[in-house]
Amino acid sequence: MNMQKEDFESTIRALKVRKKELREKEDQMKEYLQKFDNFLKDNEVKRCRAVKKAGRERELTNQKQADLRALQMDVKALVEVRDSLEERVKKNAIYPQYLQKVVQASEQFQEVRQVMSRYDTLMLTREDLVHTTQQNQDSTENSRTQLARYMEQSHDTLLHYNNTLAQLQSQLDKARAEGMIWESRWAHIQNTAAKKTLLLGTIKMATLNLYQSVCKRSKDSGETPVAPDDTLKQLDKIQSFLVDLISIWEEVSRLDQPGAGHR
Repeated sequence: MNMQKEDFESTIRALKVRKKELREKEDQMKEYLQKFDNFLKDNEVKRCRAVKKAGRERELTNQKQADLRALQMDVKALVEVRDSLEERVKKNAIYPQYLQKVVQASEQFQEVRQVMSRYDTLMLTREDLVHTTQQNQDSTENSRTQLARYMEQSHDTLLHYNNTLAQLQSQLDKARAEGMIWESRWAHIQNTAAKKTLLLGTIKMATLNLYQSVCKRSKDSGETPVAPDDTLKQLDKIQSFLVDLISIWEEVSRLDQPGAGHR
């Protein structure tokens, strides 16, 4: 038992030592893995930087190539311009010779410079004349445009006035026709009024005569007489007299009937 116990304790110690070694190795492994991870991250950062740098260098190279192509095109264009200018110089080489001959043949000029100065003066004068002529033409064109606009406006105004005059003439003719109609109506009204006035006078006169006859036959002599121009009251009096007369006539007729006395 003691031996087994010692073996067990020895085994336990060995396991503890092994466990400690494993922990140390695990810590070393974690440290190694951390360093390796940092190494990978550093490499990734460096790779990204390298990629970006390569991209920038590639873009810069492309830009440089584009600039180089543009410069080559500019050089080509400049060479073409130079060749064209050289060709023009060759073609215009005859003019200095011609001007020198003009100076030799002329008594007015002693140098080519004087001929060129005279030419520049004449060109400036020509430009002034062309400018003045253009201004005159523009002024003339503006005047023509204004005249055409004025003529158009005048024509429109005249047309408007003619239309207005035609409308007014039509209104005048209509007013005259309506005036003739109203004059005819007024004459008819006057004639009708005259007839009705005459008829009214006749009716009033007949009413007055009838009223006077009624007053003569009326038993009520103490009644106040009606004025001669108060036709309505005269008619009322006549109506009252007729009502009484009709009542008397009906009573007489009733008494004249056979057998009326027995009743």
